[in-house]
Amino acid sequence: MKKIKAFLKKELMLTISAAAAAASLFITPPSVQLLKDIDWHTLGTLLMMLCVLEGFKQENVLRPLVSYVSKMKKMTSVSLFLIFGVFFSSMFVTNDVSLIIFVPLTILIFRGCKKEHYILPVISLENIAAIRGSLLTPFGSPQNLYLFGQSGVSAQRFMLHMLPLCAMSAVLLVIFVLVLYRKDLSEPIDSDTDSLPEWSAENRVKRIAYLSLFALIIITIVTRTQYWPIALAIVIVVIFAVDKGLFLKVDYVLLFTFLCFFIFSSSVAANDGISVILDKAVSGHEYFWAIGLSQIISNVPATIVLYPFADNFAGLIYGADTAGLCSLIGSLASVINYRIYVREYPDGGGRFIKVFTIISWAFFLIVVIPGLLLSRWDFFS
Repeated sequence: MKKIKAFLKKELMLTISAAAAAASLFITPPSVQLLKDIDWHTLGTLLMMLCVLEGFKQENVLRPLVSYVSKMKKMTSVSLFLIFGVFFSSMFVTNDVSLIIFVPLTILIFRGCKKEHYILPVISLENIAAIRGSLLTPFGSPQNLYLFGQSGVSAQRFMLHMLPLCAMSAVLLVIFVLVLYRKDLSEPIDSDTDSLPEWSAENRVKRIAYLSLFALIIITIVTRTQYWPIALAIVIVVIFAVDKGLFLKVDYVLLFTFLCFFIFSSSVAANDGISVILDKAVSGHEYFWAIGLSQIISNVPATIVLYPFADNFAGLIYGADTAGLCSLIGSLASVINYRIYVREYPDGGGRFIKVFTIISWAFFLIVVIPGLLLSRWDFFS
């Protein structure tokens, strides 16, 4: 029992999501339809990414990128490179994937150059970069992908409406970095790439396999193919062939956290009584409903729950894309960031939440009103 309590305390996000999922089953009893409503596509994509990026970690596949960053001599330059690496990559490979790529890289670099005290502020800004960069494109985040598919608007019009918030966020990220290093904008950094293990010739096949699988996953995400189960099967078979022991190292806790949140959202959406209440309450208040509900069930499930009751499409999508700045639960991308950090620093969960919340709320308070004003801009005219 003590071990179970310790585990639940350590895995806070899993505990919260599991409790929410269990409670939701009293709202809507389990059924075959409930299983169908779970976003298995997102879960399958996440499993693929977790497996392949664990392979990246084991084989040090990102060593060339670390070597490139090591040529930069200032903390501001390194931080801006990493943060905007997340910002721009999230537009194409989704915010979840961009964090899975860059957060471990940030921890590796800052730990190697004895700058660990900057890890939490920088990965918190990377979290913001992932949320605000991904809002530009239809496939930058799961909620954008869902709403884009429902809206019927062109990709050009979609991006035009999202561009003002994205551009403003880019400027704010630069300002936040300058504030972070305000005491010395030229603070030096000396990256120690010599401490990184060299690539071994005998593991060349593994590195090629993981890079090839990563390319397959990106293609699967970008093309939005319905054949993603085939891609998942390929990933599992190839990893089993090159290093089956890798499956024992994958972060399955994150996967089950996502699953629990999806069970909760599906159960809530399927309840007729709740649907009637939402139908009356949401119309005309989509922006703040999206932000508020996301703090309970995260922005992707909240978007799915609210869409049938929303009249203002802009308010819903702007709210969903802003919700991740309020709390850890607001965006599942933030949960990923948290999980990556606590795997490296098991006792750092509380500090992560504190730093993340302070920085994210500072950003939120600046962008929330412009987002509200823009929500009056009709997507369809």
